[in-house]
Amino acid sequence: MDHYLSNPEIPMGLGMALAQNVSAMERFAAMSEQEQQQIVSLTHSIESKSGMRDFVNQIAHGNYPKFQ
Repeated sequence: MDHYLSNPEIPMGLGMALAQNVSAMERFAAMSEQEQQQIVSLTHSIESKSGMRDFVNQIAHGNYPKFQ
């Protein structure tokens, strides 16, 4: 399940935050590759550890943009 966390395209901050939040990790793993890439692109504007943690908490609760 955590094959995506070792993916070099996953930013380290996102990978670390997902590793600390099982619910978010499971939701992220269930996303399509395209959705995962879009989530990754959203993280590029996050500048702090707490901001990344908040973003990942939103993923855990399903409060993230749904991509078509």
